[in-house]
Amino acid sequence: MLSALSIRDIVLIDKLDLPLESGLCTLTGETGAGKSILLDALGLAIGGRADGGLVAQGADKGSVTAVFDLDPKHPAFDLLSENDIEADEGIILRRIQTKDGRTRAFVNDQLVSVGLLRTIGDTLIEIHGQHDERGLLDETGHRTLLDAYGSLERSLRVVRETWASLAEARTALESHRAALAKAAADQDFLTHAVAELDELNPEAGEEESLAAERTLMMHSEKIADDVVEAEAALSGDKGLEARINLALRRLERAKDQAGGRLDGVIAALDRTLNEAADAREQLSEAVRTLEFDPNRLDAAETRLFALRAAARKYDVSVEALPELADRMRNELEGIEAGETRTAELEQALGDAEAAYTAAAGALSDGRLKAAMRLDRSVAKELIPLKLDKATFRTQVTQVDLDHAGPEGIDKVAFLISTNPGAPLGPLIKIASGGELSRFILALKVSLASTSSATTLIFDEVDAGVGGAVAEAVGKRLAELAKSLQVLVVTHSPQVAARAAKHFLISKGGNGKAPKSTPVVTRVEPLDDGSRREEIARMLSGAKVTEEARAAADQLIEGTH
Repeated sequence: MLSALSIRDIVLIDKLDLPLESGLCTLTGETGAGKSILLDALGLAIGGRADGGLVAQGADKGSVTAVFDLDPKHPAFDLLSENDIEADEGIILRRIQTKDGRTRAFVNDQLVSVGLLRTIGDTLIEIHGQHDERGLLDETGHRTLLDAYGSLERSLRVVRETWASLAEARTALESHRAALAKAAADQDFLTHAVAELDELNPEAGEEESLAAERTLMMHSEKIADDVVEAEAALSGDKGLEARINLALRRLERAKDQAGGRLDGVIAALDRTLNEAADAREQLSEAVRTLEFDPNRLDAAETRLFALRAAARKYDVSVEALPELADRMRNELEGIEAGETRTAELEQALGDAEAAYTAAAGALSDGRLKAAMRLDRSVAKELIPLKLDKATFRTQVTQVDLDHAGPEGIDKVAFLISTNPGAPLGPLIKIASGGELSRFILALKVSLASTSSATTLIFDEVDAGVGGAVAEAVGKRLAELAKSLQVLVVTHSPQVAARAAKHFLISKGGNGKAPKSTPVVTRVEPLDDGSRREEIARMLSGAKVTEEARAAADQLIEGTH
């Protein structure tokens, strides 16, 4: 609940620290005393519209702080946790409004966006006024209210899950069809390309080997000439071998007379002779290998040029041609198998649609049953509010699958008719100010257990009514206040008499201050005696009579 409200320099309120209690709290005062200022200030604290005009005259800024004592399981704490905001016990919302229109928002002294402040505030407080087009008057929220009333959270969760599966199945089928259509458009090209590449049959590393072979064959004649000359230099009458043999024969003749001094030389020449013979044999082998068929060169060049032409055609490297062929072959096979896959995805979509339709249908049935219960509950509440001739109807309209969504197949709207035989229509368009307030009250009593808000605020819910109707309004507010904190701005003594806490809102200045001192709004809690006097004033007007005081006593006593 809202346990305290602090206001600084907002319109006519210079300083206000207001402690609040559970149950029914009423705020009364003369017209123009500043009751609306209090609500505007509270609205600012929970993320309402900012306005530099709210700042008091002569001040640069104003501020509003709202303190809440809540159950640790309240959903507001989940929001704080998601946004890394510490919350040991309660929640403190604060908004600073500057004269230039800018604002700063705080939750538990941590700077936050106004959007987050509003989101948190919406879980804590509901403000209902005659001209408030949010909350119960906002048709977009009626389905959510009905689901909460009917305890349909589990059914709604199933619908959301099946909708997610349905959306996934639709996306898969659409993507496959798009890919299939694109592939089909390229089918002729793919067929030709695969046939061409299959005929070419490129192999990994083939370009490098062909290029090396081509280079060798192109230079083989020149290489062969050099090798032949080298071979001639080694052999023949004037070749190296002949000269070494000649040197060995002469050294052999002188060997015996040299006393071993030539042994090393002879051994070295002998080794050289053997290696020269090996070299000559290798040269002879090289000459044989360099002999080639000119057709081989043509064939290698033709193959190499064909590979490179294919690479240019398909804008890839020669090395990538085998991979390209595999990929195109797979795409072509995919087209051929596409119809089978399409059938599979269509079946999956049909299954998903069936699951969603079943879940949404069950949810819709639950909503229809909840709607009938809500209609009966509201009708019961309308009787003591002197709206027994009015009709309230929760309209549940089903839409087709193309217009369905994660919330199901239903549109929900709260409709009313204030006179027998008159057509049903939206709350805000059909009811007058006084009727609208009573309709909202009846709805709130019926929906009391569905909202996370622990504090309800009614702005002149008793407008335009009096007597027995005002008494009925007071009873319903008191009943509502048994489970929620209810703050009511009222002009009705019948409502004020039922309050657990009564605040008087007044406007004036300090009697000792100069006339130029600004007028300010004051909020005072009333004790039993001053409360009796205020209710008597509400009954009699400007002059409080003893009869009015006696009537006030009767009203107060009659509530207990």
